[in-house]
Amino acid sequence: MLDKSLTPSFIVQQLDSYVIGQNDAKKTVAVAVYLHYRKIERLLEDDSPVTKSNVLLIGPTGTGKTLLCETLARILGVPFVTAEATSLAQTRYVNDEIEAMLRRLVDKAGGDVDRAQSGIVFIDEIDKLKATDAQPRSVSGESVQHALLKIMEGSPFKLGDGRFIDTTNILFICGGAFVGLEEIMSQSNSYGYISTSQGDNKAIMDRLNARIKPTDLFTFGLIPEFTGRLPVIARFRDLDRSMLVRIMTEPKGCIYAQFRDIFGHEGVELSVAPRVFEQISELAMEYRTGARSLRGIFEELITPILYLVPDNPDIRKVTITSLFSDPAYVRGERVT
Repeated sequence: MLDKSLTPSFIVQQLDSYVIGQNDAKKTVAVAVYLHYRKIERLLEDDSPVTKSNVLLIGPTGTGKTLLCETLARILGVPFVTAEATSLAQTRYVNDEIEAMLRRLVDKAGGDVDRAQSGIVFIDEIDKLKATDAQPRSVSGESVQHALLKIMEGSPFKLGDGRFIDTTNILFICGGAFVGLEEIMSQSNSYGYISTSQGDNKAIMDRLNARIKPTDLFTFGLIPEFTGRLPVIARFRDLDRSMLVRIMTEPKGCIYAQFRDIFGHEGVELSVAPRVFEQISELAMEYRTGARSLRGIFEELITPILYLVPDNPDIRKVTITSLFSDPAYVRGERVT
């Protein structure tokens, strides 16, 4: 089921090539995935009862939750689909939307239902499923939570073509920004009442106190039954300027590498000074959307250059030293 070389540390090492930072979250998810597929192997070997541990990713927008899941599925070589909880909450026919999600998973498995049954489903913006005072209960996010319970726990689901897909071994990963959760956590009781001795590790107690508790999620608006289907919680932290710079320049397939490759196919060398990436990261911090705005800013910088380069085959090199100054073009040996 899972290649023996895919240990948690190996999975994290592979994730590091694509996802910058979020080390604690990567370790948590890697262990959860490793245990998930090892449990499936045990079930196949001796039919032992298995309790599934789906995962909840909590963190600001643009911090890498979706990227981590996509990369994880690619590392494991399993079918993977994403869905948005908001689309589930905006329809009266929730079961039809759930079927569409599972049907896409089968499609990603090349039509092989057995293979799809060991895939990964990522449901984003799960925090939008909390009911609000203005919503009728029948169409509230709470009703969608109830609709998701069965498939997240594991049950046969009938597809439109008459086939059944068993969701028991499908790993469900849910994600959301959960704005306001920090305030709830600050008001909830810590574990300070647990008796400790002088020899106990205070760092462990601090880690327990920093942990998101089920009661915090109840207060936020997730129902206990739904929270119970997501026992593993990984937190994603805000990205700082240095991390944004690294996202543009370090991972495999990063923005800078992609455009250097595009220019290379035109026979042109693209050189962008480190200061430019720092300036882009400063703008991205102002937009407060994490890494999501990086590509847009970078492409805005590159657009006038790419407009010019294809029509000028004598250009050999483009150098950008600042976001706020014109680039230098090298035509043969002449700089203009």
